[in-house]
Amino acid sequence: MASREQRGSVRTAVVWDALESALADGPRDVVDLGGGTGGFAVRLAESGHRVRVVDPSPDALAALGRRSQEADLEVSGLQGDVTDLVDVVGAGSADVVLCHGVLEVVDPVLALDHIGQVLRPGGLVSLVVGQRHAAVLARAMAGNFPQARALLDGADPADGRTGHRFTVAEIENLLDAAGFTRTAMHGVRVFTDLVPAALVDIEPGAAAALVDLERAVAERPEYFHLAAQLHVLARRP
Repeated sequence: MASREQRGSVRTAVVWDALESALADGPRDVVDLGGGTGGFAVRLAESGHRVRVVDPSPDALAALGRRSQEADLEVSGLQGDVTDLVDVVGAGSADVVLCHGVLEVVDPVLALDHIGQVLRPGGLVSLVVGQRHAAVLARAMAGNFPQARALLDGADPADGRTGHRFTVAEIENLLDAAGFTRTAMHGVRVFTDLVPAALVDIEPGAAAALVDLERAVAERPEYFHLAAQLHVLARRP
């Protein structure tokens, strides 16, 4: 358990740094779209934010309920997805929308339109998306050369599980077309997925040192193409 938690903290440290900085000036009404069992939602509720999780899975929402109850926190779980987001949470009802690992498997234009409707003026969206160039590299290193070649040309992964991967330019263009103003972009898991898990789990101090390294390169554009994910913060007008 400790090893899994340690790896999880390494994988999400950069995103948490950016979120905590962006939300440091007071409690917010947060919608976590596709938030599942509450990995982000519960921690945000612990910081005083009012959090609603929208997810299509009843099982995930049940697990969220147990998790928030154990932590003695109030986190609302609402069944829904991108298509009915506005009906589920209400137009103009959120200061912040988290959309982590969702755009890969839905219509991104529709998703950003509905997120914009849910946000209040000046509201913030936090996006985490898979980054295409790192996916090409990962498949090539694993010997899956046809998949790497297909991804190189923008095709969706053949396994059907991980969904579409985005380039920096693609996610910037999507946000610009939806009327959002980008405020920050971070490379997430630039090195983490390339480092043997055993080293992070066993070597004393390795996890902390890896987090420091990830933080050091997170805002350097030259490393975005190596990042497994991109984290983008943007505001609606």
